[in-house]
Amino acid sequence: MFDVAIIGAGINGACVAHELTQKGKRVAIFDMEGIAGGGSGAAGAFISPKFSKEGELRELLNDAFVYSLAFYTENFSRFLRKAPLLHIAKDEEEAGNIRAYKQDTPLVLCTPPKELLARLTPHAKTQESVCIEAGVADAQGMCRALCKNAQIVRLEVRSLVYDDGMWIINETYAAKEVVLATGAYEPLLREPYNPIRGIWGHRIDVATTTPNDFSLHQFVSIAPSLEGTLAIGATHNVHYHPQKNKEPYDIQAGREELLEKASRTMQLENVAVLKDYTGLRSGSSDYMPLVGRVVMAEETLAAKAQRFDTKNPDYELFSYYPNLTMINGNGGYGFVLAPYLAKMLSEYIVSEKEIPPRLVPARFFARWARRRK
Repeated sequence: MFDVAIIGAGINGACVAHELTQKGKRVAIFDMEGIAGGGSGAAGAFISPKFSKEGELRELLNDAFVYSLAFYTENFSRFLRKAPLLHIAKDEEEAGNIRAYKQDTPLVLCTPPKELLARLTPHAKTQESVCIEAGVADAQGMCRALCKNAQIVRLEVRSLVYDDGMWIINETYAAKEVVLATGAYEPLLREPYNPIRGIWGHRIDVATTTPNDFSLHQFVSIAPSLEGTLAIGATHNVHYHPQKNKEPYDIQAGREELLEKASRTMQLENVAVLKDYTGLRSGSSDYMPLVGRVVMAEETLAAKAQRFDTKNPDYELFSYYPNLTMINGNGGYGFVLAPYLAKMLSEYIVSEKEIPPRLVPARFFARWARRRK
């Protein structure tokens, strides 16, 4: 028997496992592909803020960026590479966002290194850009290190039943608490208000004679080189879903798209693709992540404890699955948000510290129930 069972061994599940084992909990983490076998393993794993106009998502990501960069540096520096990040606008709308960001961001910006600018294409050099000291994580190495004190169970979870104060997994394993960190794959608990959408990610490692010690974001992300190898990646296919599409993903077409987009930003020479990484990343319909308790829709509607035609419903009156929480919907910022959100979730599980209402899954149930009337 475990104190906590975490379903999903991507960066969200791994960070929750780290936080809870640090707090003395006996944790098992379940995943049919093993650690970082899905979208997290295919991620570029950039640790960077959101370069946009003011808003609650930018505020959240700025706070998470500062926290997570310090967290990785202090605890897992072996799997983190710090490097200046140059973010270049793709179009005029994004250029306006970058100009606004540079005027009001509380973060410290830096001047792009001359050697980086020298490698940009002529067109990229003319675009609005912003530079900040940031980092890139070793996606799979970081997830493995975060999980080191948890028991890893490589298993597809098909059954999750609450019985007599315990969660029973596949009729075999038992845990007092369950955390769902399943990303955009088919949910274990099917609730009608589920806001999670899948975004297919593809990353390639390439050999090139072009050196690069910096991070670049424009049409795709280009990571710093390691022993002559660059990582190029993007969440560039919002339509493909491995559990829904009949045809397999076209790896060759994906490679060509990534290389063509990278060539618009940086002049790469003598390129050879070494390895592909693919996986499904999760986002939410309002772009904010989800952290906290999961609402039982039918039970909440049946209880009629409150009206739903209000902009500020009382979430405490909703019915929730007992001892079950979730962490999901990080979009393309998984490695930025996960440590920050996992700390919140672990503090809720251990001491019931309140999670900000703007992040809890209940907000989506409330919107769904209001539209249903």
